Parts: sequence; C-alpha cells; structure tokens
Amino acid sequence: MRELARARGWSLQIHCLPPLLHNRPEQIAPAVERLAASLLAAGRRVAIAYADCGTYGALDAVCERLGVERLAGLHCYDVLAGAERMRGLLEQEPGTYVLTDFLVRSFRRTVVRELGLDRHPELGQDYFGHYRRVVWLAQRRSDELEAEARSVARLLGLPLEVLDTGLGGLERGLERLASPPRAASRACEGSRSSGSAACYGRQ
Repeated sequence: MRELARARGWSLQIHCLPPLLHNRPEQIAPAVERLAASLLAAGRRVAIAYADCGTYGALDAVCERLGVERLAGLHCYDVLAGAERMRGLLEQEPGTYVLTDFLVRSFRRTVVRELGLDRHPELGQDYFGHYRRVVWLAQRRSDELEAEARSVARLLGLPLEVLDTGLGGLERGLERLASPPRAASRACEGSRSSGSAACYGRQ
C-alpha cells in the first residue's frame, strides 16, 4: 500500500492493526472502530483497508456509525483477485484453501503455530481434511515465494495452483478510497454488498 501510494502521489498515513486479528474476526470491528474513532477525533479523514474479513457485517456497521468507507469485498481475496473470479474458483472447487503472499510468508507463524499444529500435528486432518487444493493468489511471484507456497501445499497434502493477480485489484480499491469523499449519507454505499486512507489490516 505504501508503494502504491508513493507511485500514485497519494498523501496518506497507514495505521496497521495486528494481522492475527484475522484469526479472531469477531475482534476486527471493535479494534477498527477504536482506531478509526481516535483518528477522526484528531481531525483525520479515515478509510478502512479491510474487506468484510469474516465480521459478517459488523465492520459495515462501524462504517455507517463513523461515516467512513472500506474496501469492497467479502475478504482480501476478493480485493486481490476480484469477487467474480473468487466466486468462480470456489464454485469450481469449494474445498479451496487460498493463500496470499503474506500468508505464504507467514504460514508457519499465523497458521501452524496459532492453530497449535506445531504441538499437535494430528489436528491437521481436523482442520484441513475437507480441502482439495491450494490456490496461491500471487501478487509478486518469485522463485522463493513459489518454493514456500509449494512447501505449504505439501504440508497440507494438497496440489498447488498459482493465480497471478498482481496488485491491480488493491490499487483500484485504494484509488476509490483516496478519491474525494462522498456525501456522508452515502459513505458506505457499495460496501455492504460485497475503505486519504488511515486504518488498515495487514494482508
């Protein structure tokens, strides 16, 4: 996001929340609201660079209360690959485990350790037994990252497919958030169906 902002000449500050909130999605909306409210109170214009991310509408309720916008989509996969493409992938194979570049890099910390699989590997079948493939949404494909992605797939015992998404989806989403603000009554229009930017979940 910082690189895209520099390239596009956007003047913004990025305030990151802990990425492990994605393992506790019920905590995302309250954490976003606390941070966004404090920034608004300081006179900042705020936008939320989360998709719904498993909050089941709680984040949209925060948007409406505070009069701010978020990235469109159900999750970061929609942001990166596009909602229609993601819908097609999951309709084709519902048992699809999706990786981003961040998840590839951090899998052993954010998934293996957090789910206790380093201590109880026998739980792997309980967690992943119904998956049939891994799809990596590659924003910046490299030999190193591809080797890591293949390592994750081997760990799960699943075949790997690579979908090169680039950063275009994220750039378009940020462009919408960085555009001049709309009327307060329309602040969250469009975000329910599917956020200068300030409050972000690290992807």
